[in-house]
Amino acid sequence: MTATSLEQDLASLAESCDACRLCKLGSSRSQVVVSRGNPQARLMVIGEGPGAQEDEQGQPFVGRSGQLLDRMLESVGIDSNHDAYVCNIVKCRPPENRKPTALEMASCKPWLDRQIALVDPAVILLAGATAVEGLLGIKGGMTKIRGQWRQWEGRWLMPVFHPSYLLRNPSKERGAPKWLTWQDLQDVQRRLAQLDASL
Repeated sequence: MTATSLEQDLASLAESCDACRLCKLGSSRSQVVVSRGNPQARLMVIGEGPGAQEDEQGQPFVGRSGQLLDRMLESVGIDSNHDAYVCNIVKCRPPENRKPTALEMASCKPWLDRQIALVDPAVILLAGATAVEGLLGIKGGMTKIRGQWRQWEGRWLMPVFHPSYLLRNPSKERGAPKWLTWQDLQDVQRRLAQLDASL
């Protein structure tokens, strides 16, 4: 797929997301929040859903959580705007930043599936339990599954703690969530380097 046709397809997807009213979130949000970053990147980052700042700016991961995510990715040599394509499980902000419901996630899943098909990432970083549940249908604590590579439809998946959780647990001591996430991100960078070397 050429860069131009990819941009056109993603623009069409964004228009469809904007018009979507499959769940109630579409009527309560300010803006639809589809993506940011590079659609030709090998890495896709999937989070939970837009917060207040994302709803206001129309881009995912631009608030405090997003700024932390950017800094952590940058610390392992990944620029979130050039080396990654960033999106969420749901494209509209849940009221009061609550977790999206199963119905809301299911309503948005076709849009996410389309994004994954178009961007065709080699590696997907799943930020937080809701991202894991929304894509894989797996419920449960992140402590057990973070940092473990999974394969899904020919792609490598890495579940990591959500940046908002890391903001609440700021310790960088060895074994702390932030330290573990940094290890996971280094692992992601190594995987990307291996994939690039094999091209």
